[in-house]
Amino acid sequence: MLKRWTKESSRIVTENPWWTYRLDRFRIPGGAQGEYHFVDSRGSSMVVPVDGDGRLLLVNQYRYLCDRESVEFPCGGVKEGRTHAEMAAIELEEETGHSAERLVEAGTFNPFNGVTNEMCRVYIARGLRPSDRRPDETEEFELLRCTPDEVDALITAGTIWDGMSLAAWCIVKPKLRSNE
Repeated sequence: MLKRWTKESSRIVTENPWWTYRLDRFRIPGGAQGEYHFVDSRGSSMVVPVDGDGRLLLVNQYRYLCDRESVEFPCGGVKEGRTHAEMAAIELEEETGHSAERLVEAGTFNPFNGVTNEMCRVYIARGLRPSDRRPDETEEFELLRCTPDEVDALITAGTIWDGMSLAAWCIVKPKLRSNE
């Protein structure tokens, strides 16, 4: 088993409403010291919504940093004072215009473990019904309804290229087969 590093100090470089940028100084077991710059996060929640016909709801949105559209499962950061499950329900409504009778946690992953301590919890949403909640004013979404085979085809074609959606699909797809 690998030995743990020892944190010697930690400071905030800058903060925003979604995460904190930190600089930690550490020492490895052999005595060498180093610095680690990273995104400190409260985590995120991603939802794979399944309608009554077994179709999955995804959203197409513009991603500013990559300057292109991205087809994704609904997702968002956990806001202070909220739980992962609460944020999953909120993001589902904001991004798809639907609420769910049932949200079941399917798994957890880290989207970029060399850059952030963020843990994303993935939920399967069932019992969907239309809701009145709308996206934030800086968000715009196109709703897609896809079969699992169509999701696979969108991944193969490179249309779904968002890493978090790819990871969530790996977690959820086997559970859909077993109807969890």
